[in-house]
Amino acid sequence: MTKEKRPPGKNGFKYREQYGVLVVCRDARHQEQLYNKLKAAGHKLKVVTV
Repeated sequence: MTKEKRPPGKNGFKYREQYGVLVVCRDARHQEQLYNKLKAAGHKLKVVTV
């Protein structure tokens, strides 16, 4: 599969597609446990609290 290269936008921003999965945790402790488990498995993670 070939990816089409696009020039940067007028402001110089280069859009890069990303994919993710959001997991809803029971509480902060569950979030921390799951984060540590996934991080140890080699996943790139971002923590979000809403």
